[in-house]
Amino acid sequence: MGLYVHPSDADALRAIDLRGFERLVDEAVWRSRSGELHSLRLASCGQYVSGRLYRFDQAIAAHNKAKAAKKRAETAAQVRRAGMDLVQAVRDMKNRMEEEQREQELFVVEDCVMHPFRFTPRMNVRVSYRWRDAADEAWTYGSINFLHEVDTRPDYTMPTPKRKPSRAKQEDELQDKLYRVWDHLRSSALHSVREYLKSGRDRSAIPESFQVTTDSYTRGLNNYSTQFWREQP
Repeated sequence: MGLYVHPSDADALRAIDLRGFERLVDEAVWRSRSGELHSLRLASCGQYVSGRLYRFDQAIAAHNKAKAAKKRAETAAQVRRAGMDLVQAVRDMKNRMEEEQREQELFVVEDCVMHPFRFTPRMNVRVSYRWRDAADEAWTYGSINFLHEVDTRPDYTMPTPKRKPSRAKQEDELQDKLYRVWDHLRSSALHSVREYLKSGRDRSAIPESFQVTTDSYTRGLNNYSTQFWREQP
């Protein structure tokens, strides 16, 4: 998942007039039919919006199948709630998109970080960024390497399998584990750099590399591991 709204999602969101959209949702609730909404490319507005559209469609389908008066009243209420959730999802995403556009006039974090062909316990996630103090100034470019040594010792809190897995199975399981750790590190690193640039702190003080901290209990990453500006223990 990227740090910013995907450009194609942003194009679809930008094309939606919010007031007109709200009227279409109201009409869809009243008619118990959402066909008109699908012409707005809502499915192209990101998972958050498409997920709410799916729930709205499901609520309408359930209402149209209902026969008993009590059941129809319940499903009608569900349709109204799903419609409100859909409107709110579009509103939230449009607000997020507009906030990101304003933000990117002054700083941008490059959120396309390619994963290695094969994962090893010694990880390095490099995050590139650029910033400037005013929209008419030249960009200053930089990058930071987040370094992490994954603890691959067995987790003795988990039950021991009855049969020892094969070497190939163990390698597959290790690669799966390392991928999950790498993806967590990548996401956390991106959000930390963005948080720092957004905070107004000295942007020239970002280090070239940072050894991430680990949780003393789990031996893994936590919410503070990539916050390079925090005082280290």
